[in-house]
Amino acid sequence: MGGGCLKTLILEDDDLVSELLETVVAGIYPGACVRVADTVSEAFELVGENAFDLFIIDWNLPDGAGLELVKQVRKTDAEVPIVMVSGRSDRASVLQAAHFGIDGYMTKPFDVQQLHERLVKVLNPSQTSVPDVSELLENSLEEVVQLPSDVDPAEVLELISRQDDLSPAQLAERWREEASITARLMDVANSTSFRRTGKPVESLRDAISSMGVALTLNQVLALSLDVTGKLKHEVLKELSKTHYDAALQVAKQAQGLAIKLKKQPVSMQKAGLLSRVGELAVLKVLNDYIALGGTLEMAEAEQLLREWAQPYGNRIKVQWRLPLRVRELIGAVHSLPTDSTQEDRIIMRAAAMLAAGGQTSEECQRLLRRLGIDTEEPVKD
Repeated sequence: MGGGCLKTLILEDDDLVSELLETVVAGIYPGACVRVADTVSEAFELVGENAFDLFIIDWNLPDGAGLELVKQVRKTDAEVPIVMVSGRSDRASVLQAAHFGIDGYMTKPFDVQQLHERLVKVLNPSQTSVPDVSELLENSLEEVVQLPSDVDPAEVLELISRQDDLSPAQLAERWREEASITARLMDVANSTSFRRTGKPVESLRDAISSMGVALTLNQVLALSLDVTGKLKHEVLKELSKTHYDAALQVAKQAQGLAIKLKKQPVSMQKAGLLSRVGELAVLKVLNDYIALGGTLEMAEAEQLLREWAQPYGNRIKVQWRLPLRVRELIGAVHSLPTDSTQEDRIIMRAAAMLAAGGQTSEECQRLLRRLGIDTEEPVKD
């Protein structure tokens, strides 16, 4: 394989089909680096600039036939695996494709299990070498970064961006079959409801109504960032829990400071929750690396986190289209210029220091004084 990961080109103009194909490839090769083209001309450009280890090619494209790409690839490489997907199932079409040296032919709509089995045979992943971990991290940074959770954080952030137009009933309907979301929201709503009224919340809609849409979405965002249960290796599980818990604590401290200063806490809570996404994304890639046969000790994993968390965090901020203000609040968690005068950023930096147990440090004391908070008074958790 070239470049430390399975470099795959998918030529497919149907977004749903290309996403499915990408998911199947990633399931076989956790470290796959996938590029998607939706026209023949775009695919030709990518082939001219990159060497690929696998091609999955649709037959009918808006600007021509995928067979043209097959012909081009086979002129210079007789061995690279090529699988065609097509709505054509007639014998003549299958034979025509086979004539150009393909390794598999799948008819749409295809069975996912059958597709998985066909690609496993084509790729024979057991014969591949283990990639270099730094090379895998570098290559994966160029792709769409996904966290291995049941709930997609990008989807939750999209809901947050239009939360003013959403009702508890709409969210309850959206999530009624999401067991993990329902359990989390019912648990949180019940704990606060019992304290206020002594009565339990009986439905998901009531739970959302009691918390409000904005705080509910932040709770679901927190759930989407909890990837610990999806990591298969104890070292990575431990590191994931550490960074996830740190993010929760920053969010909690930021919320507390905002309320104390009579400011709206939701955006600062959200920034706190997102303050460790870079680390969580790196851990996902390290999990892929171990799944490919690599090994990591705790010290090496921690060093890789220090090196790669910021680049991955920056990549995710762009990929998830986070507003500039949210990016700035997240950045303030990690560092803040001494001459910064923006109160929200000062809150985030102070929250980070409080979350890390640094309340007595000179910097934290100075920040609290700038916020007008009595540094002799204990800051509540």
